[in-house]
Amino acid sequence: MRRRNSSSGMIGWAFGLAAVGIIGFMAFSPMFERNEPVASISHQGYWNFQEPIRVNVEDESGLKSFKATISTDHDDWVVVDDSTVSKEKKKVFEVLPPKGRSGVEAQSVTLKIEATDNSLWGLFMGNTFSQELTLVIDQRRPVLSVIGSSYKIQKGGSAIVIFKASDPHMESLKIKTNFGKTFVAQPFYKPGYYASLLAWPVQEQGFSATIVARDKAGNETSSAVPVRLKDHAYRVSNIELSDAFLDGKIAELANTYPQTAGVDDRLEQFRIINEKVRADNEKIIHQITSKVSNAMVNDFKPAPFYPLVNGQKVADFGDHRVYSYKGQENVSQAYHMGLDLASVQMGSVKSSNAGEVVFAKSNGIYGNLPIIDHGFGFYTLYGHCSEVSAQEKDRVVSQQEIAKTGVSGYAMGDHLHFGILVQGIEVRPEEWMDSKWISDNITNVIDSAKMFINQQ
Repeated sequence: MRRRNSSSGMIGWAFGLAAVGIIGFMAFSPMFERNEPVASISHQGYWNFQEPIRVNVEDESGLKSFKATISTDHDDWVVVDDSTVSKEKKKVFEVLPPKGRSGVEAQSVTLKIEATDNSLWGLFMGNTFSQELTLVIDQRRPVLSVIGSSYKIQKGGSAIVIFKASDPHMESLKIKTNFGKTFVAQPFYKPGYYASLLAWPVQEQGFSATIVARDKAGNETSSAVPVRLKDHAYRVSNIELSDAFLDGKIAELANTYPQTAGVDDRLEQFRIINEKVRADNEKIIHQITSKVSNAMVNDFKPAPFYPLVNGQKVADFGDHRVYSYKGQENVSQAYHMGLDLASVQMGSVKSSNAGEVVFAKSNGIYGNLPIIDHGFGFYTLYGHCSEVSAQEKDRVVSQQEIAKTGVSGYAMGDHLHFGILVQGIEVRPEEWMDSKWISDNITNVIDSAKMFINQQ
């Protein structure tokens, strides 16, 4: 009798241990993971019933099935039904309208997404993700029309475009270019109208700009900016480096910049300062001057910019400088992205137009550098100053002294490096120093556009 009880006990213990083992295996084995798939859907709230809706599904055990159903009050369509077992942990599905249908009479549809994974959890049925969302059907493209623009744009120069854009579900307005830059348009004068300054970088061989209006449903309308292109030949300067320059200014700067720490070779110091330090400094400038307000622009009529009284030009904007040293060609190169002006030592630098000081500190090769935001994505900068009297966040007025010329940074003699940027792109200062150019290419376009808008 005792043997029988002993045998029964051992069997019970065995079953118990087996059960514990099975439970432990199910609890910790990847085969029995309990997390349902995670899905993200590209469209939320609106759909044009044409553009594919992309559903990204992720699961650690892979997918067993995916199903997408579109329904209205009167119809249901299964548009995706994929039961192909996959070990992929990430998969993208495209949801398209039912075949043969380019639209629906209903103002909205319901999209139901179901995804089941390969887990053996839930009596070997797996974990299932399920979501329903309502999508407003919008198949009308935004209305877009250009109502004014500069007649031409010169390489390295500026232009303006003014346009009308409307859509009840507008998501974005962008001005895309052939060189990757996207300009941001500000609301202009009255609701539904927009304007932006444009810039053609001196390094780019061509220029084109296209306004793209996109609504929340994915409908797009585009319109090319109608400007004629005018080429401009910028000077290429071949400059021979001297030992005095390398042992003097470059050695002085190399002792102050972290990028040249531990570098003893004079030519390598020069390369780093002329290329790496310059790029780092210009990155700061571009970040600061790329900011565009979303406030409405009612007008933009800047006076010509003359930052230095009786200033004489000593270096051109857009000058492509190629350096050599004792027979070594093309040691380094760079573009000069401003206009150098010189008058007297520590000459008075003035802001020709009102604005807000957004930067006023040392910036590498540019030395002491105030930058002023004049609104409309338009900025001016003043490099190599010996003193800066304007402080960040100051509001300056026309003809206010903001600094004095000097030799700070990468400057060999007392002068002012004067730069103008449009949404982070350097442009020819000479254009904005010419009252006739400003009138013909900017203010007259604005005045004509306002007259047109008033007549609508």
